[in-house]
Amino acid sequence: MAELVLVTGGSGYIAGWCIAELLRRGYEVRTTVRDPGREQGVVDAVSSVTVPSGLLSFAVADLTADDGWDAAVKGVDYVLHVASPLGGSTPDAMIAAARGGTLRVLRAAVAAGAKRVVMTSAANAASPSSYATEGITDETLWTDPDDPALIPYRRSKALAERAAWDFMSGSTGPTELVTVLPGAVFGPILTTGTIGSVGIVARMLSGKMRGIPRIGLEIVDVRDLADVHIRAMTSPDAAGQRFLATGEFTPMAEMARVLREGLGADGRSVPTRQVPDVVVRFAARFLDRSLREITPALGRRNRHTNEKARRVLGWAPRPARETVLDCARSLIAHGVA
Repeated sequence: MAELVLVTGGSGYIAGWCIAELLRRGYEVRTTVRDPGREQGVVDAVSSVTVPSGLLSFAVADLTADDGWDAAVKGVDYVLHVASPLGGSTPDAMIAAARGGTLRVLRAAVAAGAKRVVMTSAANAASPSSYATEGITDETLWTDPDDPALIPYRRSKALAERAAWDFMSGSTGPTELVTVLPGAVFGPILTTGTIGSVGIVARMLSGKMRGIPRIGLEIVDVRDLADVHIRAMTSPDAAGQRFLATGEFTPMAEMARVLREGLGADGRSVPTRQVPDVVVRFAARFLDRSLREITPALGRRNRHTNEKARRVLGWAPRPARETVLDCARSLIAHGVA
C-alpha cells in the first residue's frame, strides 16, 4: 500500500510540483485547499505533467484557522508543509500568520503520529542581516529576526522556522522535523493561477520591466525543489536537519542575457539596461513602494552553499540557464508573457 503524504497549500506553485512528483513516484497524496472550489484547479494543474490515477485527495483547511487540520493529517505518513500565508494588513499580521500556520500543522502532525514533517523555509532565514556582507554561509547561520532593517517577509520566514524548531524541541512523539531553505524559485509553471517568483521572468519578457536592477538571485528550479523535499522526507540522515536548497548565483543582467540569446524573437522585449542603485532607491521611496523589498538586495555579495544537501541527500540541482529558459518557454506557452 502506498504511503500517504500531506502537502499543504495544493494550489501553490511549489506545492503543485511537489504533488506531481510524489504522484509520479507512486505516493498517495492528500493536499489542503482553503475552499473546495480550488480542487479542480489542482487536478488540472497536476494532470498537465502526470496522471493522478485516483491517488490524489483533498482536505479543506486554512493556515490561519484551527478547523480542518486534524482531519487533514489523519492517517498520513509524512507532511510537506510548503504553504505559507503571505498576506496580512500589517507586517505583524504577516508574521503571526506564518508562525501560527506552521504551529497548527506541526501540532496536528505530532498528534497524528506522522513520521516526519518537511517544512519549506527560505534561504533568507539563514542569511546575514546585510546582503552586502561578503562571504559564503551555510545552515548554521540564523537570520537575526530583531534586525530593524529586515523586510517583513524575511522576518516572517525566520520566525516561523524558529517557532517550528522550538516546538519540536519540546515534543516527545515520534515525529521528526526537517526544513528546506530554497533560494529564488523559477522553472516551468503548471497553471497561471499562482506563479510566485516566476512573475519576475514574466515582467522581463513582457517589457514591463524597463531596466535591470543590480541584484543577483540564487536560482533553484521548482522541479529540483520538489525533488529535494522528497529526499529530505525519506532520507534517514535528514532528521532534525536544515538544508539550503540554493542554486547558482545569477545576476539579473545575466538572466536577461540568457533570455535574449536563448529565446530569439520571443526575448526581444527583455531589457538590457542596468538601472543605477540610486535610481531604484529613489523610485522605491517616491514612485513604487513595492520596490522597497528589493532595495536591500542591491549589490548583493553574500552567497549560500548547498554542499550539505548534495552530500547528505545526494541532491544535484540543474544549471540556472536551463531553469530560466524553461521558465520563460512555459510562461510563453501559457500565454503569461
